[in-house]
Amino acid sequence: MKQLSGLDAAFLTLETHNSTGHVGGVCILDPSTAAQPLDLATLTNLMNDRAPLIPLLRQRLRYVPLGLDQPYWVDDENFDIEFHVREISLPAPGSDAQLTEQVSRLHARPLDRSRPLWEAYLISGLAGGRLAVYTKMHHAAIDGVSGAELMTVLLDLTPEGKKLPPAPDFTPDAPPSAAAMLTRAATSIASRPASAVRIASSLGRSLPLIGSYVKPYVGAVLGRKHRDGDVIATAPGLAPRTPFNAEVTLHRRFAIGSVSLADVKTVKNAFGMSVNDVVMAMSAGAVRHWLIDHDALPETPLVAMIPVSVRDEASKSKLGNKVSAMLAALPTDLDDPVDRLTRVHQATKVAKAQQAAIPEGLVENVTDFAPPALVARAARVAFAMGLPHRIPPYNLVISNVPGPNVDVYLAGARMVANYPVSVVVDGQGFNITVNSYGGELHFGLIACRELMPDIDVVARYLVEELETLLKLAQEVD
Repeated sequence: MKQLSGLDAAFLTLETHNSTGHVGGVCILDPSTAAQPLDLATLTNLMNDRAPLIPLLRQRLRYVPLGLDQPYWVDDENFDIEFHVREISLPAPGSDAQLTEQVSRLHARPLDRSRPLWEAYLISGLAGGRLAVYTKMHHAAIDGVSGAELMTVLLDLTPEGKKLPPAPDFTPDAPPSAAAMLTRAATSIASRPASAVRIASSLGRSLPLIGSYVKPYVGAVLGRKHRDGDVIATAPGLAPRTPFNAEVTLHRRFAIGSVSLADVKTVKNAFGMSVNDVVMAMSAGAVRHWLIDHDALPETPLVAMIPVSVRDEASKSKLGNKVSAMLAALPTDLDDPVDRLTRVHQATKVAKAQQAAIPEGLVENVTDFAPPALVARAARVAFAMGLPHRIPPYNLVISNVPGPNVDVYLAGARMVANYPVSVVVDGQGFNITVNSYGGELHFGLIACRELMPDIDVVARYLVEELETLLKLAQEVD
């Protein structure tokens, strides 16, 4: 039994009738390296064998009465591996477009909260004899880094796989009684006044530093530029309107694209930037072109939210969420690709300074402090008033999650690519997430189906943006 943190539980609270709270990934596999066919039985046995290494796979939620404290992960006494591992097949020709359409539909379906919050789908029928495995797990259980850690348990470094001892029979622990949870909740409530003082003290010590980054917000509202040039520090409420900053439906569109990591590094080295700077510049250019196509390009830069891992060594191998975020200006207003790259680098420096001003652990402390019942009520009011899409704090999420730098295998089949599948919510109906593996960067783009029905165009623009930057980098050399 393990209690969720306030941040973990927040991802449950933010799930609504039109926005699911799970994240996922699509592994493309080459089954020719496997000693035996990778079928539903093989995948089911693999997941069952690895489940003892990942207790959360066999745990479900148990809520505290009246929402007085954060819920718990408890063993599922009715755990059924065959409910969680499923199989579908694509009709001929098994194109990428067919695959992404199926993933779009699967990702739009909410997880059953009465069971462990994950599912895995073996997808056959892909062109060239390839297979795919699409997995999804609730964000309350994992963030980007812990999700990558989870994959290291499921994947192997050789086709032969790990040699594991026989898995013991699963004997679930008894869940806590309502009385026991209420007793713990009472202790937690009693400590909240002291927690409030500690949080306020931490925030107070940081106000002078935070204030130095509030000045640009005021200048931006008054129409003045940041004194360092055209880079305006971002803040909630400064995001311009776009077609994808609206209320979302439950329907999704998913698109994929891959580029050479060596080409990205060539651009990085030529202009003295970072890999993430190049990814951000590619995203800025691709989104700019899409907005121009739809006659919807704002005069001011968009605002991107960039998740930031705050894991220390003690929490490195644990599931759950250890994440903060920074807001960075995305220079979609600039026409020149090199100017966009330079501006991204500057804007990211400003965003990192802003993020560094947030006291360590403040987000976790604040989310732990508020009881779930209060958070849920506040969220319902906010969604009912339409605040997330009336005053969007940012335009889109851009996330870069490092993957393994060596070949890995699933049930003997070599992984060829790994495309992340993330979340969209009211007000932010578009997300770009990238994963590195096999000498490539693999982009997974997801959007509300009604807001961005042609999201595959953005994936194509991403590839074209790198091609343009690469040509310019070669001219520099």
